[in-house]
Parts: sequence; C-alpha cells; structure tokens
Amino acid sequence: MSRIVYALLATFTGLVLLFGYRTSTEVVTPTALEPQALSPTVQGNSSSGTTSSGGTTSGTSTGLSDGTYQGTTASTRWGPVQVQITVSGGQITDAQALQYPTGNSTDDRINSYAIPVLNGEVLDAQNTQIDMVSGATVTSGGYLDSLQSALDQARG
Repeated sequence: MSRIVYALLATFTGLVLLFGYRTSTEVVTPTALEPQALSPTVQGNSSSGTTSSGGTTSGTSTGLSDGTYQGTTASTRWGPVQVQITVSGGQITDAQALQYPTGNSTDDRINSYAIPVLNGEVLDAQNTQIDMVSGATVTSGGYLDSLQSALDQARG
C-alpha cells in the first residue's frame, strides 16, 4: 500500500515540476509586440543619429526628410541589431540591417532569411507597421526598435 502512495506522490511531483518549468527567461507582454509601443535600447558606442546626406524636407505627406538615417543599435538577447534607411522624395527607398546577430550557424541561417524579409516589409509599409518574422522574433524586435529610431530622425 505504501508503495502505491509513494508512486502517486512521485508522479504528481514530476507533473508539477514538468508543467512549472519555464522555457524562456524573457517576459514578453502583448503590447511589447505592437510596433509603435517599442522603444529602442541603446548599446554603447552605437553610431546613432548620423545623417549622410542633407535633411531637406520633401514636401510630401509622409513628413520624412530626404537622407540616410541610422537607427540606434538595439541590444537583443542574441546580439545587436541596427537598421539604416534611405529616404528619397519623402519615401523610404532602401532599408538595410547594418548589424544583426551572426554568432553561430543558427543565427546565420535564421537571419539570412529574416533580414531580407524585414527590409522588404519596410519598403512596402513605409513605417514600422510590419510583420515580425516567425522564428526570428528577437531579431525582428530589435529591427523594429532601430527602425523606429531611424524614422524618428527622418521626421526631424
């Protein structure tokens, strides 16, 4: 009889431990995934705020000044992410990730797919209302942080 009780207690304890195990140390709230709610996290020695061409107003309804703008470097769990945008005629004509996680083969595999998708999303949307890339959530979040910083600079 006591063996059955011990077996049931051991099974119950195992189930409690199994279902209580947290698989991620990062807490993500639903509002943190909304592009407008993101705020950039600056990593030291980033080259933020640089404009490589003049900041003349284009006169379009987007409010973006022509030029090239580098967003702040967003520090993510897997490494830094920094975005650069080029604005011409008040429209984003180019978006590039200057920095992104490349520390191992998994980072390389994920980001070789995710970064071009994110760059294309920016050109299509012309703002931060872009879809995050499944499987590259951390990089996508850092990309959005840095993109928001670059757009803020382009708006003056």
